[in-house]
Amino acid sequence: MHIHILGIGGTFMGGIALLARASGHTVSGSDSAIYPPMSTQLAEQGIQVFEGYAAAHLQPVPDCIVVGNVMTRGNPAIEYMLAQDLPYTSGPQWLAEHVLQGRWVLAVAGTHGKTSTASLLTWLLEHAGLNPGFLIGGVPENFGVSARLGAAPFFVVEADEYDTAFFDKRSKFVHYRPRTLILNNLEYDHADIFPDLAAIQRQFHHLLRTVPGNGLIVANGADAAVAEVLAMGCWTPVEYFAAPDALWRAQPLSADASRFELHCGRQLIGTAQWELLGAHNMANALAACAAARHVGVPPAQAIAALASFRNVKRRLQIRGVIGGITVYDDFAHHPTAIATTLAGLRGRVGSARIIAVLELRSNTMRLGVHKDNLPAALAAADQVMFYQPADLGWDLQPVASALGDKASVEPTIDELVASIMRAAGPGDHVLIMSNGAFGGIHERLLTALAQ
Repeated sequence: MHIHILGIGGTFMGGIALLARASGHTVSGSDSAIYPPMSTQLAEQGIQVFEGYAAAHLQPVPDCIVVGNVMTRGNPAIEYMLAQDLPYTSGPQWLAEHVLQGRWVLAVAGTHGKTSTASLLTWLLEHAGLNPGFLIGGVPENFGVSARLGAAPFFVVEADEYDTAFFDKRSKFVHYRPRTLILNNLEYDHADIFPDLAAIQRQFHHLLRTVPGNGLIVANGADAAVAEVLAMGCWTPVEYFAAPDALWRAQPLSADASRFELHCGRQLIGTAQWELLGAHNMANALAACAAARHVGVPPAQAIAALASFRNVKRRLQIRGVIGGITVYDDFAHHPTAIATTLAGLRGRVGSARIIAVLELRSNTMRLGVHKDNLPAALAAADQVMFYQPADLGWDLQPVASALGDKASVEPTIDELVASIMRAAGPGDHVLIMSNGAFGGIHERLLTALAQ
C-alpha cells in the first residue's frame, strides 16, 4: 500500500511515517519545510519527502492520504484531495486502526511532561525486556528515533489533547483507547482551539470514557484540575501519585531532586539516582513506575532502570560549554514549564548565575494568554532576555519591566546573541527556552563564544 502523509515534518506525523514504513508500506510525504532530526530519520528509512503541498505530489494517486492537523482548507493538496474524492484519514485514526488495534496501549496525557514521561515509561518497559512499540513527540536519547513498532502487545503513545485534523476537531487521544493511562497534570493551554480550561477538561473526560474497567488510570493526586476531570465520571481503578497521601510518593535526597526515595504505600521501594533534575521529573518517574507495574514490571526493577535513562532531546540539554559558559536548550514554553525548568537548574547549579533567554513561539503564548504569569515564572533567573519578533502581536516590554533591571527585550537574533555575549561570563548558565528552532540561536551563540 502507498501512503502519502501531508505534514510529514512534525514529530507525530513523522512518527506515523516511520511506523507505516516498518509495517511494510510504501511511504511518501509533503511539508512546507522539514529539518533534522525528523528529516534525517525519514531519509534513513528511504521515505521520499516533497517540499510544499502541490497537487502533483498526489499523482499517481496513493492508496491512502494521512492528513496532519497542520493542514487547512485552502491548501492546494487538500483542495485537490477533496475535489478528486481521494481516500484520506487522520494521523490518530490511521494509528488506531493499523497499529494500536489489538495492542495494550499505555497513553501519557497532560499539559506538561508528556514527552519525558512517555519516553521514560518506554525505557522502563525496554529495560525489562518487553520491547515495546512507541510513538513520542520527541526523540528519546535511549532510542534515537521518535517511533517504532516494537513487539506485541505493549505500545506507549504520547497522548496529545490537540485537535485531530481539519475534519475531526476531537482531541487526538480519543482515538487511542488506552488500557493504561497516565494523567500528569492539567492547565489551560492551546488557546487557539480551546476557549477555556473547562473545554480541555471535557476532552479529557471523553478520554476517560475509553479506558476499560480492567485497565488503570495513574493520576496526579496533587492536581485539582485532574481531580475535577475524574469527578466527571470514572469507570476504571485509579492509582494516585505525587500527593502527600498518594499511593506513589517520592522524597528528594538532593537539592536538585536527581536522587530520591520512591515509596509505594507504606513500602520504601528503593533509592533512585539519575541525570534528570527537578521535582517535576521526580513526579514523572512516579507515574512511569506506576504504569510500568500495571504491565508487570516490578517497581524495584523500574528504579534500577532510571539510572540509565537518557531524557528526550531539548529537555535541559547541554548544547556546549565554552569558556566556562554552559549553554542549554530546553523546550519550555508555558509559564509552569518555565518555572519548573528554572527550579530544576537552580537546584543543580546553586548560586551560579542563570541567564534565561526566551522565545514565545507557541500559539497560546503568541496570543499573550499567559503574559501576566511570565514575570513570576522567570523570577529564579538572574538575568532574563526576551526575543520580540516583529510579528508577535503584543509588546514584551511591560513583562520585562515587571522583572526590573534584570530583563531586556531584543528585536533580532543577532542582537540577542550580542546581548548574551556581553552579559555572560565564566561559570554562568545560559538557559535558552523555546518550542521552536529559535532562529538557530544555539549554534550562533556557541560559534560566537568559540571566537
